[in-house]
Amino acid sequence: MKIEDYIMIKKFANWYFSKQALPYWCILLFDMAVVLVSGIFCYTLDHGVLHTINSFWPVVGTLSFYLIFFVIGFRLTHTYSGVLRYSSFTDLYRIVIANLFGITCIVVARWFLSFDSVFVPIRSKELIFVFLMSTVIMFGVRLLVKFLFEKITEDKNRRGAFIYGVKQGGIALSKAIRAEYPNRFVLRGFVTEESDMVGHILQGVNVYRNDEELIAHMAEEHATALLVSPLKREEVFNNEELTGRLLDAGIGIYQYDQAQKWDGHSAINASQLQEVQIEDLLPRDEIQVDLEAVARMLSGSCILITGSAGSIGSEMVRQVAKFGPQKLILVDEAETPQHSLRLEIKRDFHEIDAVTIVTSITNKERMESIFKTYRPQFVFHAAAYKHVPMMEDNPSEAVLNNIIGTRNIADLSVKYGVKKFVMVSTDKAVNPTNVMGCSKRICEIYVQSLDKAIKENNINGVTQFVTTRFGNVLGSNGSVIPLFREQIRNGGPVTVTHPDIIRFFMLIPEACKLVLEAGTMGRGGEIFVFDMGKPVKIADLARRMIKLSGAQNVEIRFTGLRDGEKLYEEVLNDEEITKPTFNHKIKIAQVREYDYQEVCTWIDELFKISCSYDNMATVKQMKRIVPEYKSQHSVYEELDKEEEDGEK
Repeated sequence: MKIEDYIMIKKFANWYFSKQALPYWCILLFDMAVVLVSGIFCYTLDHGVLHTINSFWPVVGTLSFYLIFFVIGFRLTHTYSGVLRYSSFTDLYRIVIANLFGITCIVVARWFLSFDSVFVPIRSKELIFVFLMSTVIMFGVRLLVKFLFEKITEDKNRRGAFIYGVKQGGIALSKAIRAEYPNRFVLRGFVTEESDMVGHILQGVNVYRNDEELIAHMAEEHATALLVSPLKREEVFNNEELTGRLLDAGIGIYQYDQAQKWDGHSAINASQLQEVQIEDLLPRDEIQVDLEAVARMLSGSCILITGSAGSIGSEMVRQVAKFGPQKLILVDEAETPQHSLRLEIKRDFHEIDAVTIVTSITNKERMESIFKTYRPQFVFHAAAYKHVPMMEDNPSEAVLNNIIGTRNIADLSVKYGVKKFVMVSTDKAVNPTNVMGCSKRICEIYVQSLDKAIKENNINGVTQFVTTRFGNVLGSNGSVIPLFREQIRNGGPVTVTHPDIIRFFMLIPEACKLVLEAGTMGRGGEIFVFDMGKPVKIADLARRMIKLSGAQNVEIRFTGLRDGEKLYEEVLNDEEITKPTFNHKIKIAQVREYDYQEVCTWIDELFKISCSYDNMATVKQMKRIVPEYKSQHSVYEELDKEEEDGEK
């Protein structure tokens, strides 16, 4: 072959593979030509070259007529609609059925009609050979195109991949990437925990054991990605030793989109493959929630959600909307996020009657107007100032928004007959060390004492008050993970306050599901504590995020604990001071109960002091209400020293 011919072929291949696909009529014409040429060839084999030449045009005419039956078969099975470069055994099946249909129609037609008196007689054995030859050529060309495509597109951007899982999930995943993403991944091997499969050949590649040699095997096969079967997700992501070795070796981990549930049988959509985020690798058990009970409570109800535009509030809106409420009343003072939520609800839940209101929960007159107009049956109270350092500098605002705002919503819930009030609290309310945590503890005390007063008939009302308490949620506004991502993107440094600081983490959707179930099952007066799983060292979290990003030479810098920040968070889920519930992930905190009138007096005095904007005086009163509040890394530590000196 001349160099010019090779260049021309290369240009044609590049042109073809740069297109989405050949037009269907090109493939149809090719298949028709294959049948016609196969018929001429088989006739020549049986009758000889000279006889075929002498009767060439009658033979072509006969075969062209017979071709009509094949075309009908092609039309019925859509053999021409596939993309040649992604051919599979499904295409072979279609070709066989189409050709078999054509041959069968010819035999039946010849049986009932005297074709041989009009057309050139073609023997049955010739028809059988036409069927076999055309089927082989049609599928063979498709395989050749597929092979050439894989060779031409095999470049440095194509990643060798192992698949974790060897049964239906792994097989479905391998078929998906070969059919849809052959230019993104090339299958190099399978990984399994099942000893009986190790050493076998599957889908043309070896099956390896998940052991200490796995990384070496992946290096030998030039594999830089591990694709996780949707049926093996928990097994892989709860294996910290395995994920750690993969990250250390620079191997990307990919999973099937969790939002797209796989039924275990249908084909996998490879476009749903996503590289894992740090949230996916934090060890935790899958959370099971009785969604049917939640649906029974919320369906057809009018529901008010405060803080609706925040991280927790907006997810609460999404989850509640799925249960078909009669009306959603969404309250937040942040205009832009509230507007974004409004557009999202119109797009994704257009059938829901949702009212978006921009106001502050501290505006009691406006809130009363809302309660009076819409008469909500359920209230989910997620509005709060939550950033610890900000509230250390602004304790009066913490009192006004968190405490007085909560009292406003709670009192109005009683006045307008709300069935259930569910408050979102925080683990920072346990033995608080900062203003924010103490303000939330005072909120807990108020709603719990109010519930107690209703049950004791000291206050006329029907509202059940339920509190939910949990730790940090992954990806929330202002949390460490978005901050670390931005710092890594900017080349570092990644700032961590202390080498030993640890936190409990939960995904926002998981936390909201538990809030909904606790709200459903609670009977009033409980403080529900969520099992947050294993604590995570923030420095380790930063290191894993840097490895996941693939960034090089990103420094971790320790900046010191911030004002009011704890080294270790507490969630009060110790068995000695909690009681079990309907869900093993949810416990009830056994805490001191307070007299409602006494609590009201304390809060009234606190509010009066806070209006003077005297930070020390405000915090001092907060410490009187919550004696276990001991400041850390804060200017308010001197108040604790004064108290200690006074006791001496």
